Amino acid sequence: MRREGAAFPSRPEGRELVAAILMRRVVLVGVGVLVTLAGVVFTLQGIGILGGSVMSGVTFWAVAGPVIAVAGLAIAAFGLRDRPAS
Repeated sequence: MRREGAAFPSRPEGRELVAAILMRRVVLVGVGVLVTLAGVVFTLQGIGILGGSVMSGVTFWAVAGPVIAVAGLAIAAFGLRDRPAS
């Protein structure tokens, strides 16, 4: 027996579940791409290719940029991974 109410919130089923999974996937991939792009920009600024910033030519950003870019790729990969059927 299923009870509705504040103490027992309903779980998404059917189309709602598919839409929730798709939305989560889109958000994770989008965030991952943005973080990756930020890491690339930080790297280019750190090594001096992109100028005009206080970050330009600073070794910290030349090292931190690739780390941030890899983290972004990991987030995007997590969003794209296949989920086992349950």
